[in-house]
Amino acid sequence: MDNDDKLAKHVELVQGVINRMASNSFLLKGWSVTLVVGLFALAASGGNWAYSVLGLLPSLSFWWLDAYYLQQERLFRKLHDAVRRGELESDLYGMNTAKYAAYVPDLLSTAFSK
Repeated sequence: MDNDDKLAKHVELVQGVINRMASNSFLLKGWSVTLVVGLFALAASGGNWAYSVLGLLPSLSFWWLDAYYLQQERLFRKLHDAVRRGELESDLYGMNTAKYAAYVPDLLSTAFSK
């Protein structure tokens, strides 16, 4: 396997991780809507508004998890760009994104980003 094939495989691996992050984020949003709508339906039908307040907990939890997946996706996009440019020849197949953390907003900033 020559160096170009190895580079292409590394790009493919990183792209697979990015796709999984996007897929997980999408699934989280679906589960969040389902769970919160179910709790609101219980609150409306039973007259117990504690269920609607209880709906805030999963909403905030899923929002935070979505922000986490978005931040991780951004980190892996930075890694993808570095691999694509050939900057990681010494760390072939490396998936460590720690050195790109300075270039990606922190979790709180990501949670409030558009």
